[in-house]
Amino acid sequence: MPALAGDGGQASCCGMDVLHILYNGACPVCSREIGHYRRLALRHAAPVVFDDLNACDLAQWGIDRDAAMRRLHARQGRRLLVGVPAFEALWRLLPGWRLLAAAIGLPGVRSLAALSYDRLLAPLLYRAALRRAAQCRLPGAG
Repeated sequence: MPALAGDGGQASCCGMDVLHILYNGACPVCSREIGHYRRLALRHAAPVVFDDLNACDLAQWGIDRDAAMRRLHARQGRRLLVGVPAFEALWRLLPGWRLLAAAIGLPGVRSLAALSYDRLLAPLLYRAALRRAAQCRLPGAG
């Protein structure tokens, strides 16, 4: 059986492509949210693997570090999903989140969700990550 809801893992499980989620483990908000998803995935044996962009080979994802930090990414088979579609793919696999995944497909909801995430939430998290990284590089910052 593949290492589900962890790091690394197999390409498929039970004839189904494993969903790989790429997230920023250095982001406290992201880590907390992914921790919740990881616990659910483990509890329900969902075919999900979580890859911290700070500890994996981004060349396998075909993106650079900056792009990885800007949005949540998911890979299922050969498909790369970015932003709201990545969340939707994850939510479809997790009990308690499937209804939200279905709601994203309603007319206008996906557009509103994508607009909110792409224009507001993701840029705020990205800028906060850049500030944290800059503070870590400053001499005497602690």
